[in-house]
Amino acid sequence: MTSSLLSIDNLHIAFGATQAVRGISFEIGHHETFALVGESGSGKSATALAILRLIEREGGRITHGRIVFRKEAPVCLTELSDEQMQTVRGRDIAMVFQEPLTALNPVLTIGRQLTETILRHEPVSQAQAQHKAIEQLERVRIPQAAARLSQYPHELSGGQRQRVMIAMALACNPRLLIADEPSTALDVTTQAEILALIRDLQAERGMSVLFITHDMGVVAEMAHRVGVLRHGRLVETGPARRILTAPQESYARMLVDAAPRLGAGGPALLPETGRSPALALDNLVVDYAGRRPHPLAARTRTRAVDGVSLHVAQGESVGLVGESGCGKSSIARAILRLTPVASGRIAIDGQDITRLSERRLFPVRRKVQMVFQDPFASLNPRLPTWDLITEPACIHATVARDDRRDMAAALLEQVGLGAEHLDRYPHQYSGGQRQRLCIARALSVQPKLIIADEPVAALDVSIARQITELMQALQQRLGLSFLFISHDLAVVERLCHRIAVMRAGRIVETGPTDAIIGDPQEEYTKTLIAAVPGRITPAVAAVHERQSLVG
Repeated sequence: MTSSLLSIDNLHIAFGATQAVRGISFEIGHHETFALVGESGSGKSATALAILRLIEREGGRITHGRIVFRKEAPVCLTELSDEQMQTVRGRDIAMVFQEPLTALNPVLTIGRQLTETILRHEPVSQAQAQHKAIEQLERVRIPQAAARLSQYPHELSGGQRQRVMIAMALACNPRLLIADEPSTALDVTTQAEILALIRDLQAERGMSVLFITHDMGVVAEMAHRVGVLRHGRLVETGPARRILTAPQESYARMLVDAAPRLGAGGPALLPETGRSPALALDNLVVDYAGRRPHPLAARTRTRAVDGVSLHVAQGESVGLVGESGCGKSSIARAILRLTPVASGRIAIDGQDITRLSERRLFPVRRKVQMVFQDPFASLNPRLPTWDLITEPACIHATVARDDRRDMAAALLEQVGLGAEHLDRYPHQYSGGQRQRLCIARALSVQPKLIIADEPVAALDVSIARQITELMQALQQRLGLSFLFISHDLAVVERLCHRIAVMRAGRIVETGPTDAIIGDPQEEYTKTLIAAVPGRITPAVAAVHERQSLVG
């Protein structure tokens, strides 16, 4: 299209001898949102960095192809020097990254970082730049914008930090915004706010957006057209509606099919057995000590969990959902006795563990294991696989040292890996394989209950589906119970028999999965469901449409 704002023609990118992008071509029109979709390693972020000519700073290089940007006259970005690109970055093309905490400078105030961006590209005074910085923060809907200028990145929430990144990116009114997974690390309601903000600012400013994501729900919410990347090649492009409803290529179909859809239905409720639940929480309260206002004052207390009662039956999966900071992970830490319990009762397999000494608690710990969100951070990088996954069994003296390799081979087989992996190290695995190792490690002591804290949040959609299917298969085979902590209702629905919804330290609604998703009673639950981007099936959409009409 001759009227396109950006056109990429036969782009090749290499990192050393590795070809990361292999001859892709696409165009982005004026005022258009083009989504570049694919799994980790497909070349999405490399393409974005190449547009800004930042790929060289990451050790890559453009080996062939053209990137043409059209403002007043066409400019071939691949032919510009780094000095010439400095006038393009920020002013004409800007970028928002996935993790704002690493993108923002932790030792500079928000105001300093915003005004530096403005002063670099616009002929204004320091006072004018500061005034414009406040305007930008107000435009991205940050409350008390003037007061935020003196704050540091760590003093803001994740959603506020991402709003600051958007304010910095749009400070000089660029024609093209590159958004690289800008909402992936956020909880569902904050994600919905950020996506809505980008849409509104795009309409207000008439800019184009290149949206990079692996989330088909976000694609449905944001994109006019879509390009599907696989192994550095563009396998399919077209209008978003067609790609989402009738993809032509098998890989695009797989991505669409793997995306969780709210309203697809969850597992059937388990019959009552009369056995002790794997986990029972009774009026649990967890407090954290805050700072002293001054040296002689008493410490303030923050109530993270406020009177929570919940049970998980033998062989059952219960989803604990809510926004960041609602107390989900505090409950997990309390169950594991990693944080003090102010009051209430915790029972594991019928045994009250709330006040047990460390010595008496030790044998009970076998019954509860944890799988974390980031498998790479959970695994010791210096240990081989056989040592890693049998370490808990060794600690609890349930396996002889000579039998550990045999045990590790059996555990690997249970989680879909082979004995050929026994001597590998964590860095030699993909993200999904590392999460399988974490599950194998948890299984080594034959637990009754596994607490899974956002176990698929960091994984590509197809890998996330494989991990949830593995967890379901292990549950059916071994009779495991799961407490599944997540902010993703669509994933929770797929896996869990029941759902408990948390807000501000309390459970506001609990019930069978189909009832919570299909007919929520609490306004907060309805808000969470409405915030899920582009994932509601027609049946559930009809229910919520009727509810909104009645309300």
